[in-house]
Amino acid sequence: MSTRYGRAIRQEPGAAVDADAAPPGAHAAAHSIAADNTTVAHSPAAHTTPTHTHTTDAHTTAIAVTGLGLVTAAGIGVDATWAGVCAGRSVAARDPDLAGLPVDISCTVPGFSAREHVGRRSALTHDRFIQLSLAAAREAVADSGLDPRTWDGARVGVVVGCGLGGVATWETQHRRMLDEGPQAVSALLVPMLVPNMVAGHLAMDLSATGPNLVTATACASGATAVGTALALLRDGSCDVVVAGGGEAGVTPLMVTGFAQMGALSRRTGEPAAASRPFDRDRDGFVIGEGSGMLVLERAADARARGATVRARIAGYGASADAHHMTAPDPQGTGVLLALRTALARAGVMPDEVDHVNAHGTSTPLNDAAEAAAVRKFLGTGPAVTSTKGVLGHTLGAAGAIEAALTVLAVQHGRVPPTANLCHQDPDVELDIVAGAPRERRLEAAVSNSFGFGGQNAVLVVTAA
Repeated sequence: MSTRYGRAIRQEPGAAVDADAAPPGAHAAAHSIAADNTTVAHSPAAHTTPTHTHTTDAHTTAIAVTGLGLVTAAGIGVDATWAGVCAGRSVAARDPDLAGLPVDISCTVPGFSAREHVGRRSALTHDRFIQLSLAAAREAVADSGLDPRTWDGARVGVVVGCGLGGVATWETQHRRMLDEGPQAVSALLVPMLVPNMVAGHLAMDLSATGPNLVTATACASGATAVGTALALLRDGSCDVVVAGGGEAGVTPLMVTGFAQMGALSRRTGEPAAASRPFDRDRDGFVIGEGSGMLVLERAADARARGATVRARIAGYGASADAHHMTAPDPQGTGVLLALRTALARAGVMPDEVDHVNAHGTSTPLNDAAEAAAVRKFLGTGPAVTSTKGVLGHTLGAAGAIEAALTVLAVQHGRVPPTANLCHQDPDVELDIVAGAPRERRLEAAVSNSFGFGGQNAVLVVTAA
């Protein structure tokens, strides 16, 4: 029985437009999107959500990040994760729950106790992907200074990206049915398994009765969730959105499946050196788990209540490769479309991008295709990093975790290094940050996320 998942899966049966409305460079963008007038809500007072409306531009309304929450293999909490990522050392290790499998290494959250971090009820009735997400969401909301006890829940949305759902619950309950018969299967199997329950439980915990969604675009799911939140704020559906991603897919069956398709690194003898994005000797990713959550508001609303704005989400672009079920398009057509759309909607020119948090999975094909697309559209000016060298690949949570890390990079003017970049692939003609963090003023940054099925999501983050 997995030591990570055992407790959770043994349940028995039974404002007018102002300076914040348009980001710098919006009028200079080569592919700017035509404005259309959309109703949005009035600025909220501190710790509340608004009830009146005014009109702004749906594509250029600035969206502020006022709260962050992170639960990753580098640590529990934003500070621990940021310190680990900036240290640039992989946290991958041998995983006793994967013993005997062809690949037995992973990046799991250290010291996470569901009972301690999210409570006894969650420990007993939620799959781990929900527990991790709940912990991250609570941190993000606390960081924002908003109070769920006093906000207008009907104006608060929750959007969470998840690629797999409760796979640990599924695996364990299936085994119990085979070993002990159908009567041994938990009555909570279905609500613990289905992916939409992560958003449902967050809404219940936060008293958020507005739009409640789960996005599933494989490894782009977390970024898609943030992009969806952007739309909900800009079209006036919400005044606050808690958006992010959560995944807990480090299970024997999932790891075996990824290994069988050749996606995982086989460098099991040296786990800490296995994930090496953009390195000449990369051979696959290291699977991880975690959650990243962001609290998003219109910038004018955040300013009106005196909130601290970490950075802004200025643009989002999505596309499909329409090429192959798992391999990226080597021409990068879909990636280029997502980049072009995100930057146009952000009002940022390609040569204004200072930093790229790359999808950078450490697989040979993905890294090569992404590097070619980034170089073609953005050139060699941006400082590029992949934080998967430290954290591993958290699948559906990755885009949200990396969006949060991009926010921190812009806020602090620091680009984390790419772990294990010993010999940069000569075909990767980019400025990859390695060895130590690079201090640099960052006005605009891009976070890339790509998923199986050719689903691409790009977020543009700008300084507050």
